[in-house]
Amino acid sequence: MTTVLAPVAGAAVGLGAVPDPVFSEGLVGPGMAIEPDRAPGRAVSPIAGKIIKLHPHAFVVVDDDGRGVLVHLGIDTVQLKGVGFELLVSEGDRVSAGQPVVAWDPAEVEAGGRSPVCPVVALDAIEGAVTTLAEGLVRAGDELFQWT
Repeated sequence: MTTVLAPVAGAAVGLGAVPDPVFSEGLVGPGMAIEPDRAPGRAVSPIAGKIIKLHPHAFVVVDDDGRGVLVHLGIDTVQLKGVGFELLVSEGDRVSAGQPVVAWDPAEVEAGGRSPVCPVVALDAIEGAVTTLAEGLVRAGDELFQWT
């Protein structure tokens, strides 16, 4: 079992609340999302492992058991081409759960007409493998869901 932490502070919501069908319909996998606080902050790693994919707007961490978790900072934020994001680690780095990975400003994302909601997805997980641990407000590093 893997416990997945909240990468950002805000309100924990279901993936159905994400305004993008790739996430809301679970096409990339089950998980949860966070409607982030609007203050500038840092997105932290949801699990301990290796950063196998790192973009300013999204990253994937894979643990020693081969489980990968995708964190996507906002919707359509790839269009920002990295503006408003600062990478704090490098692709290939090993990170601990709760370690800062990307600095960003959700209010700036929203001011540009994009949703700052953050999907947190258990990649390649089967239906029913994710159990919600958090409801309502969470801080970065709080337990978000369990992956069995």
